[in-house]
Amino acid sequence: MAAPDSPSTSAAPAACQFPSVKTDAPLVDSYTFHSVDKEVAASAKGKEVEQPAIEGDWMLGVDEAGRGPVLGPQVYGIAFCQLEYSDELKSLGFADSKTLKDPEREELFEVIMEKEENVKYAVTVMSPHDISRGMLRRNPYNLNAQSHDVTINLIREVLERGYKIKEAYIDTVGIADTYQQRLEGLFPTVSFTVTSKADAIYPIVSAASIVAKVTRDRLLAAWNFLEKDVGKGDESRVFGSGYPSDPKTVAWLENNLEPVFGFPNVARFSWQPVKTALMKKGAKVKWDDEQASIQKYFSGEALGPQKAALWKDFALASVGAF
Repeated sequence: MAAPDSPSTSAAPAACQFPSVKTDAPLVDSYTFHSVDKEVAASAKGKEVEQPAIEGDWMLGVDEAGRGPVLGPQVYGIAFCQLEYSDELKSLGFADSKTLKDPEREELFEVIMEKEENVKYAVTVMSPHDISRGMLRRNPYNLNAQSHDVTINLIREVLERGYKIKEAYIDTVGIADTYQQRLEGLFPTVSFTVTSKADAIYPIVSAASIVAKVTRDRLLAAWNFLEKDVGKGDESRVFGSGYPSDPKTVAWLENNLEPVFGFPNVARFSWQPVKTALMKKGAKVKWDDEQASIQKYFSGEALGPQKAALWKDFALASVGAF
């Protein structure tokens, strides 16, 4: 199956016009952006104000972008609007973002921002570093578990901001029934529908899909490398789709392996193609460090007049007077 469209142009955008895209510093730690927080901050104008009461019943959709690629972040997007606005959202032309071209996605994201009084959104950008750190733990924090926790946190944060979410539509990760039961247990006032291909069925999930996809694509196109000697040329950002089957992605992996330090911070070190490349072309390391243990100084055998090993190792000597 062909990989979905993703920006693979050699030039980064001149300016990032989407508030969910943060490229002012290298993406090491994951972050979350809520459009409603921006609205409240703008109305406050430097003074502390209370969150206004939110009227009406709302619906919410959740989808992600970048689950499979070996390069770049995974982004979870949510969109929410009042229940009666659902038909209007459909008429605006929202569809599964995977069927759209980059300019179409960006135009629809701009529609969401223009309709901010009716459509709200949020994203959590999961950095490659955080994804890999979780998956490479002694007890792995797998991608399904990470994705579930991000979704749960986003829904909780919307509810905490005063929005009365009555219906939620989720593109499933893992077993749909099990996932839905967990969500219903955590948020009993919300009616959940968890299903595959939700972004092609429900306009509110399509909106969430577009938010997630545009945010991820823009982050990659203007990727800020943590490594000082990387990213000086446009060719360093020709990532392709990020999928291991994409020739441009394969070429990027071939050209950006540093034998000692591995890959730049855009790579997911928990993905098999990265592990394989490091095993084949990375510098060989031999670990000779002896595990420290005081037990080696106690053999249980009498040494007679010979000094114990501890005395030799620490150059200890007897003293008769101080």
